[in-house]
Amino acid sequence: MQPLRLSTRLLLALATLSLVATYFLPLWEIQLWAPQYPEGLNMKMWLNRITGDCDIINGVNHYIGMKTIKAEMFPEFKYMVYLVGVIIAIGFLPVVLGRRRWLMVFVATLILAAVAGMGDYWRWSQDYGTNLSPKAAISIPGMSYSPPIIGYKSILNFVAYSGPDRGGWIFIVVGVVAVGLLTTEIWLDRRQLKK
Repeated sequence: MQPLRLSTRLLLALATLSLVATYFLPLWEIQLWAPQYPEGLNMKMWLNRITGDCDIINGVNHYIGMKTIKAEMFPEFKYMVYLVGVIIAIGFLPVVLGRRRWLMVFVATLILAAVAGMGDYWRWSQDYGTNLSPKAAISIPGMSYSPPIIGYKSILNFVAYSGPDRGGWIFIVVGVVAVGLLTTEIWLDRRQLKK
């Protein structure tokens, strides 16, 4: 197995370094629109907090028996900043050591983090949207108020959107770059062997 090319290492270093921006940018967003909120309500999830119109969203959701959204309901906030630090460190291993196996480890780490993150978000959204208070002012048997995992969904008179925010897009781009670099390395090695 050939060592990683210098161009691969430089591009990977740049991509991995860009993950530092996720400490300062929101990763995910949920938006809600309704006739009474035509400008929309927004909630942003960061590595260690939630911001946005949480008080208004909590006020609306109270009527249908949903839990109050607060940072304490996300234990992930306690370790996400460290987890991203570990991912960045793993991303620099192939840059420093120049070995393809470490690039494979980095790609696998990014995929595993994405699957775990989306699974955790799905678990939270299902609990949040279906585990309702029986004392709610408005109760519709069998109704689920879970926000969509990705994309748009109509929930009563609201349209909800869920998707990556700027920090999330950085993670996606870094993943695409890492997979592209690994694929290119393999393809160039095979091409060189054929010659």
